Order: sequence, then structure tokens, then C-alpha cells
Amino acid sequence: MPCHTIVHRQDWFLEEGYRARTDREELGFLDRSFELHFNERPFLNHFSYLFITRTTKGRMRQQSNFSVLCRGHILPREVRDKDGVLRFLEAVEQFERIIRDSGLVRLERLTTEEITGKGKEAGLVEKYFSLSQEDTTTLEDIRLGGAEMRVGDKRLSVHTLSDADDLPAAVRTDGRFEKYSTDRSDCRLSFAAPVGLMLPHNHICNLYVFIDDPAETLRNFEKAARNMRSLSRYSRANEINRQWTEEYLNEAHSFGLVPVRCHCNVMAWSEDRERLRNIRNDTGSALAQMGCKPRHNTVDAPTLYWAGIPGGEGDFPAEESFHTFIEQAACLFIGETNYASSLSPFGIKMADRLSGRPIHLDISDEPMRRGITTNRNKFILGPSGSGKSFFTNHLVRNYYEQGAHILLVDTGNSYKGLCRLIHERTRGEDGIYITYEEDRPITFNPFYSEDRQFDVEKRESIKTLILTLWKREDEVPKRSEEVALSGAVNAYIRRITDNPELRPDFNGFYEFVRDDYRRMMEKKRVREKDFDIDGFLNVLEPFYKGGDYDFLLNSDKEIDLTHKRFIVFELDNISSNKVLLPVVTLIIMETFISKMRRLKGIRKMILIEECWKALMSANMSAYVLYLFKTVRKYFGEAVVVTQEVDDIISSPIVKEAIINNSDCKILLDQRKYLNKFERIQTLLGLTDKECSQILSINRANDPSRRYKEV
Repeated sequence: MPCHTIVHRQDWFLEEGYRARTDREELGFLDRSFELHFNERPFLNHFSYLFITRTTKGRMRQQSNFSVLCRGHILPREVRDKDGVLRFLEAVEQFERIIRDSGLVRLERLTTEEITGKGKEAGLVEKYFSLSQEDTTTLEDIRLGGAEMRVGDKRLSVHTLSDADDLPAAVRTDGRFEKYSTDRSDCRLSFAAPVGLMLPHNHICNLYVFIDDPAETLRNFEKAARNMRSLSRYSRANEINRQWTEEYLNEAHSFGLVPVRCHCNVMAWSEDRERLRNIRNDTGSALAQMGCKPRHNTVDAPTLYWAGIPGGEGDFPAEESFHTFIEQAACLFIGETNYASSLSPFGIKMADRLSGRPIHLDISDEPMRRGITTNRNKFILGPSGSGKSFFTNHLVRNYYEQGAHILLVDTGNSYKGLCRLIHERTRGEDGIYITYEEDRPITFNPFYSEDRQFDVEKRESIKTLILTLWKREDEVPKRSEEVALSGAVNAYIRRITDNPELRPDFNGFYEFVRDDYRRMMEKKRVREKDFDIDGFLNVLEPFYKGGDYDFLLNSDKEIDLTHKRFIVFELDNISSNKVLLPVVTLIIMETFISKMRRLKGIRKMILIEECWKALMSANMSAYVLYLFKTVRKYFGEAVVVTQEVDDIISSPIVKEAIINNSDCKILLDQRKYLNKFERIQTLLGLTDKECSQILSINRANDPSRRYKEV
């Protein structure tokens, strides 16, 4: 920025109420109840403006008694110079480009109509004169007085930081916020956060940075230091001031710092006198939290309000500013704003942490479009009682309402209520709840294919299933055994495709291996130590007709999942059965993959609750890894939910197959694992800032509202 420029940041914080959207026909019962519950929920809306004003050397020094309020013309003669204006505009455009290139802040330049107004649309100047962001085109009376200042019926209270003595001994960019911090983590907020969203009243924060001629400023300080040196014998105060001045000069010359002047004020208002008194106290308390001396300004309030007009910064009274450096002045900028709703039309409804205002959040599509993630898979971690099931129900219901196909594998009846709601609403067409019962067990046919086409993925899933039946969890198959099994599966599939009248099932596969494949192995002279076919058949016999589990893999009817959009497999009755649980879970996942391949262009989700532990064996890890890597190619996502942190820490399979392929990690209250959180941080690849955010969950919840954070 050139000399004699004023940089003005103006932050508006206005009390508003959430407006429910209940006029849409597609709203269901729960969505309508959600909107009505949050209707008129109060919150502070935040608007931020940055004004860069070119002025002159003379106007930079004028005091409040030379304000435009007391004079007949606005623009000084020097500012009307065309060359000077062009140089200033070039500097502003360069500044704008630097800010945009940082990627951290997005600037939107206002048009002339947005500043001055158009017809019934109020401009920024009109909004400032009415202290409102609404289209109030009728200007209100303004009373500029020392005892009381009013804009319409709104009475103003102005607190200022106009002297270096008003600030603490040191300022910083950010500080520890105790409410959200623990003894192991710091939740950092900006230095000026107490006068931002944390001040729950209508108010405007103004921060001015005045860029004078740095060389001239330093010369004036050198001159002042010499004068105070000669007068120090008459007053100790002169000696102290000389020391401070020389220290300021030493800092400027040693580190090449740019001297500037700065001013900060907080304008709050209310129509009620009694409430204004409370607002005045709250504003002073917020400034005291920053370590500042709150000064309630009644003398210069009119001129400070006048200087806050967009473009009117050249009328700022010089006596209200203090000398500092750019780095220290930047610490007074407010660094927080409201959570913003995602621009994507797809997503879930969440609520703002501070106010509880509903926001729209996309954690699937928008992160992929922006390059933050490469897949939609999710990993949900939360101990018992943290609200994990409630959040997951909320997640899948929102996805279902927006057209997604959901398949849930649960062990705890967490989704029975939601499934029943969907079942009754669709009159039995959807919301299918399948549970394992002794008289009605879950049955499958892994060799069934609607078109009798067996691609590589289908063959691999069958091999993984049979390998799971054959080998124990800790038993690794030999290479020769894998080759023999692959040959058996492929040979049986060839027989199925060559004989359309043949009904394929596990019984048929067992008989094929027992008779035909045995003869093939004998012809090849495969040794028993390379592939023990009798041992293989002996292990699989319980799943053959007449065995304990002969029902499981020989279903005569197929579960049609293709057009059912919400299906829950409840496996609680077999959650402790080490034989059935991994087999049933694996077949359900294979069924989902079949559904995934057939439904193109439709969003799909498979959510696996605690039964994922059944997939931790080495035999299944390759299949789970394949599922998590492949599902993204078919517009799908795999979600795993767990509550035991020791499980994910101790299992390399989960780490490699699930966590590393889930770009979205969803964490709930982790205070129970505070002493183990360093391992969780390493495992999930969390930064220190992310850890601070996670450990701040539920630290300072509003006692008047019932909610849990995620």
C-alpha cells in the first residue's frame, strides 16, 4: 500500500433468527419437525468488509474538530489528481491478487450499485446509516451527541482502544480458550475473538490501520527522543518516555518493521436503555478478556461513527490512534466466523456449535470435487454413550431421503426404529429388516448369478468365502492350496455356464469337488501335502446337506436387493458365532457389490457396525481392501462404525484395509481415550490442530439445549 492509505476492516455481528423452510412438498415428517424445532433459533450473523481508502498527509493528521461534519466539502484537492488515483487503484488490485493467490481468503469486490443502492435495494452506505443489513432504503434520523448517540430508535455504545496504554503488554495472533482446552490440548482462538461471535449482541467491530510515511514517522520519533533526553533532568516521566521511544526505534531499525498507527472500536446498540446498560458491561468484559482496558467513549462517538462510513475513513480523528507496527496491528483482526453451509445440493443437516443454527453439510461430494478427499468412505469412532448410533441414524436417513441406496449390517438393533418408519411410510415397499432366527435363518446362494455371468470380482468373492470356511482366522493358506481352490471354483463355474439346466449351489460345488475335481487332481498327480482334498471336504461338510449349517449356502430363493433402497441385516443373534458371523457378513458384502455393479449412476452406501471384527482375519483382509478401494468407482461409499479404540489400534488389517481407505473420519467424544489419544492421532494421521478440535468436543455445551458434538 502507498503512503497515506487507510486499511479498515469492519465486522458486523447482527442478531437474527433461523427461518424454517416448511413450504417444500418433498419434506417428510422428520424433516418438517426438524425445521419447526429450529424455527426462530437466535444466532449472530457475520458480515465482513475491507475498505482501503486513499487520503492525504494533511487529512491523516486532522483531529475531530476538523471533521467533514464541521466543513462544507468532502474531497481534498490533492485526491482529485488522476495519476495518484490510478497508482492507488493499481496498488489495490495487486493487494487483491496477493490475497486471492493465498487461497485462504476469498474477496468479492462490491459494485457501485451495491455501495450506493439501487431502487428498493439498499446499498452498503444506506445499511450503515440504518445499522442493518436488510434492504432498508428509508433513512432514519441520526442524533450525534456526546451524551447520547442514536440512529433511529437504536442507542449506541462505543468502546475504543485509542492508546497504547489500553492494550496489554504483549499481543498475539491467537490464544488458549480455556473452555475448549484440556491439560493435553489447546483450543486456539484469535486474540480478538471475545469481541466477535462470542459477544452475543448487535455490534460492529472496526479496526483501522493508518499507513503514514514510515521515514517521516521515524524522523519525528528521533526528534522526540532527543527532546525528551534534554528534558529528562526535569522529569522522570520524560526519561521513561525517552526509553520507550528509543526501544520502538530500535525495533523498527533492527527488524525492518513498518511503523503505522492503529485504532480499534466496538459499536454496540439496542433500543432499550436497560439492555444497553447490560450490553455496555458485556462489551467491557469482552475487552477485559483480551487483557485490554475497556474505555467507554462518549466524547468522540459521533466522529468515530462518521469515520466508519464506507469510504469515509479519511475523516478519522488522528488523536484517537496510537503508534505500533503492522505485525501487532494485524493481531487485532478477528479470525473467526460462522460455520458456512456447503454449496452442494447433497448433504446432511447439522447445527452450528455456538448458536445451534442449522447448517447444510456435504461430507461426500464436495470434498471430492475440491480435491480434499479421493473417496467417499467413512470411518466413525465413538465410545458407548457418545451419540454414535444417533448420528449414524441421522446420516443414513438423510442419505436415504436424497435417493441413496442403503445397506446396513448391524449387531445391536440400532436401526430398527428407522427401518420401521421407512417400511410403514412406503407401505412395505422399502425398509426391509432381516434378522437371524432359529426358525427363519438367513440363507444365501453364493453361486447364483441372474445372467449366469461370473466376472473376476464374483469369482474372487466366492474364493474368499470358501477360504473363510476352510481356514481358521490365524491360519494362512499355502500357495498350492490357493491355486487348487481357484481351480476348483473356476472348473465348477465352467460347468454351470455350460449346462443351463443345472441348478448351482454349495451342495453342487461340494459334490463336484468330491467326485469330478478329485479325478482331475489325480490326473495331475497333485500331492496330498500340496492339497489335501479329503481334509478340505471334511472341513466344509457342515455346510453340505445334512450338516449343521446346510441351510446357509443353499438358498432356493434369492434376496432381491436391487430395487430396495433401505435394507438392514441384524446379526445380533449370531454376533458370538465364529462360524456363521464372518460367512454371513461376507456374503452380505458380496451381495452389496453385486447391487453396486448393477445400479449405475445411483448413490449407494454399505454401513458395517461392530460386525466388522468378523472381517479381521488374514483370509478376508484382501476382500475387505478390495471393497473399500472399488466402491468409489461405482458412486458408492463404505462406512465402518466402531466404539473400541483398542480394536483399531491392535489390528493391522483394519488399519490397512479400512482406515487408510476412508478419507472421512468422523469422531465423537474421545475423553474416555484421553490417555491413549496419541496413538489414535498417529493412526488416523491427525494434525495437532485437529486433535485440539476433537478433544474440545462437549467441553462447553449450552446447558439450555440437549445435544452432543461430532
